[in-house]
Amino acid sequence: MSSAKPFWVFGYGSLMWNPGFATPETQPARLHGWHRAFCIYSEHYRGTPQKPGLILGLLPGGACRGLAHRLPRTGYDAVRRYLRTREIDNDGVYEEEVRPIHLHDGRVVEALVYLADRRHRQFAGKLPAARAAALVRRGKGATGTNVDYLRNTVTHLRDLGLRDHTLEELARRAGASGAPRR
Repeated sequence: MSSAKPFWVFGYGSLMWNPGFATPETQPARLHGWHRAFCIYSEHYRGTPQKPGLILGLLPGGACRGLAHRLPRTGYDAVRRYLRTREIDNDGVYEEEVRPIHLHDGRVVEALVYLADRRHRQFAGKLPAARAAALVRRGKGATGTNVDYLRNTVTHLRDLGLRDHTLEELARRAGASGAPRR
């Protein structure tokens, strides 16, 4: 865990629609130098070791738009423990770092970001579209189907006025382009 005490977390996938804690403020945000990609095999949340799904990670290059949630001052340590358990302890496939993000209102703040650990055995990298779609179609784990995860991500990006053509194409191929389940 980082030694810094950031008061924001950057959501680019399920943290956008399900942060899992009461946040006092949420803002559209951009993280420079990283982009979202379906690049991690999921063996817990959206798949199993026998039938892994495919989830998002942040990879170097470009920029990523998502949502920033401010962490509450009261209960801060409990929220940090929750985020560590959720993002790191189950599979260990994310690295927690503190990076500057640009909020929609013009502020630049330090935020927790969860980057894909490219050395981890569950790191898939950029897979061919047909293979990625097959993994998403079959993936089902502790928090639901991989199709719902993809559908929710695409829907929430659209709600923010953002388009991610790569994710939209994956959703089309995987049959995830309908309305999300919340």
